[in-house]
Amino acid sequence: MAKKRDIVIAVIIIFSFAVTIGFFGLMFFSAFFGADDGSIGGFGERIAVVEVFGTISNSEPTVKQLKKYGQSESIKAIILHVDSPGGGVAASQEIYDEILRIREEEGKTVVVSMSSTAASGGYLIACAADTIMANPGTLTGSIGVILQYPTVGRLFEKIGVKYETVKSGELKDVGNFTRDMTVREREMLEAMIKDTYEQFVDIVCAGRGLDRDSVYKIADGSIFSGRQAQQLGLVDTLGGFEDAVRMTAKMVGISGEPKIVKEIRPKRGVWDLVGSLLGQVDETASGEIGGPRIMYLY
Repeated sequence: MAKKRDIVIAVIIIFSFAVTIGFFGLMFFSAFFGADDGSIGGFGERIAVVEVFGTISNSEPTVKQLKKYGQSESIKAIILHVDSPGGGVAASQEIYDEILRIREEEGKTVVVSMSSTAASGGYLIACAADTIMANPGTLTGSIGVILQYPTVGRLFEKIGVKYETVKSGELKDVGNFTRDMTVREREMLEAMIKDTYEQFVDIVCAGRGLDRDSVYKIADGSIFSGRQAQQLGLVDTLGGFEDAVRMTAKMVGISGEPKIVKEIRPKRGVWDLVGSLLGQVDETASGEIGGPRIMYLY
């Protein structure tokens, strides 16, 4: 009986040891030969997918992924999967600049696959790619700039709230939500909007090989379907995400089914949602949301 028990214990120990060695061996193998940290994918020549979903407010996560995949020798191309109405001017421009950099310095092929929406800032970042593919029904375009903020001065008057401001110059509190905009403030903001709009036009002209007059005709904030955008020269070809994968593989000479690697998106829990809501409440209470924000947003 004791002998049988010793055999069972030995089997358990050997099995546990084998599982432990296998686990750490797999980790070691993945660290050196497999997907990059925080990513999923196969081995060998791979195509990385970077998702730009939702409003573009923070460029850092996207730029970080682009930089990582741009430096990886096993990544032969990057697909930027875009489903975004655009967002902040600076954030959009930073993503655009990083795409250009990895194309020029790292020699990576970048393809944009447009999903439901790729408008304004979402379209601007696409202009940095080698090729743009849209679905026939993708909502895209919206080349333009917008700046808006609420004013609640009349409401404050009704409830007896007065907002005092001490400033060093006439234009220092532009965007003050307790009063209407002055003539000088409007002139200043319109000049800034005009300059930022011209930067957008520059990017479209350079990225799409279109002359300025042609771009001006459609750069009035108009939105287009993917098929209309192709006819206007704003996108190259039509198709879905899987079509973009196959096209990209062919562009970089990958035969057979291409291996895809992309960042693991952590699931949002209840506390993440609560934190997000509290952040929005804090931003509103502090008055930050009321200030003027210049946006590439439809």
